[in-house]
Amino acid sequence: MRLFESFREDRALLARSGAYADALMAEPSAEDTEWLARVATRGDADHARWELRYLRRALGVLVAQRDALDDRTHAEVLRALLRRMEKDPHVDAELRELSERQFNARLSAYRDALMTRGHGTPVMRIAQNLLAFSGGPIRATDPVVQQGAELVASYRLAANDALRTAFGTAELPDDVVPSELAR
Repeated sequence: MRLFESFREDRALLARSGAYADALMAEPSAEDTEWLARVATRGDADHARWELRYLRRALGVLVAQRDALDDRTHAEVLRALLRRMEKDPHVDAELRELSERQFNARLSAYRDALMTRGHGTPVMRIAQNLLAFSGGPIRATDPVVQQGAELVASYRLAANDALRTAFGTAELPDDVVPSELAR
């Protein structure tokens, strides 16, 4: 009996991870692409689109790592996302390795920006990294960086919403605080 239950749980985790990874593979909006191309990539919409794709995917991985209800979720989400990225029709087969390296560089930079204590908010630091990768301004006082932070915050919120849609929301009894569950 326990074997079948474990099998069903594993299959459900794979399905949920796949659904979440599908959400992370969504294309950036034309509006977001045009904005980033205008303020950072010197009009290169393809470069802007790629930076926004990497941003959405990296934030999705970080959100899963931080906010998922099950410790296995992060690994399964990353696995599902990488499978989809290997088959991404927007990437030429000869450039897949380069695309993976670029994604890993952004994931690392965004993770550091999220985890590091320093000037500004994590969202601001991620926006500065996005703009640095895109060739744009990085001064926190620059209005472009402020707009970038708003964009990052919206992508992060969308990742959280997609995570809850795919995996559900934690429901705790009213009389139990979260720290009590770990005991």
